[in-house]
Amino acid sequence: MAAESSEGEEEEKQALRGNEELSVDEEMREMAKKAAWSVSSCKPGNGVSSLRDDNLETYWQSDGAQPHLVNIQFQKKVKLQLLVLYVDFKLDESYTPSKISIRAGDGFHNLKEIKTVELEKPVGWVYISLSGNDPR
Repeated sequence: MAAESSEGEEEEKQALRGNEELSVDEEMREMAKKAAWSVSSCKPGNGVSSLRDDNLETYWQSDGAQPHLVNIQFQKKVKLQLLVLYVDFKLDESYTPSKISIRAGDGFHNLKEIKTVELEKPVGWVYISLSGNDPR
């Protein structure tokens, strides 16, 4: 017997597979520019600047032991509702994440996992809701 999933579950599955077009409500603000970014490791020329440059042809490429980390720190407490990532399994399957753990806290040493998502060969924009409801 096949079980039917709800419409919301199907939308979430699609969001985690990737979408060709970036779609974010006008009411939302992009907060990434207000943060300090760092990565656990990177190959030369494929660090934070390649991760953040708005060019879909460039990317962060880790170069060290797992887990591979992207750290995003804000100077003051912020409430984030949506994390949007561009990933392309077809372009570079060995560096495309399959599992993402999102952690939050007051400092690096007291981070608590707030969400984990599994990606299956994603291509395109992946939307990860942090507010419980998809705010799009």
